[in-house]
Amino acid sequence: MLTWLSVNLGTIVVSIILIAVVAAIVRKLVKDKRAGISSCGGNCAHCNMCAACHNKPGK
Repeated sequence: MLTWLSVNLGTIVVSIILIAVVAAIVRKLVKDKRAGISSCGGNCAHCNMCAACHNKPGK
């Protein structure tokens, strides 16, 4: 077990860092979504999803 751990230590460390980065990105996206913040550029003239993205409650 110790030999396997020492041989694969670099892969384990890089994997942990990547998992942490992905988790931070997902957390930020969820937090922004809950706050109503969008990554939309606001150029609805060229967007196929304009009706879904900027749906008004009165419509």
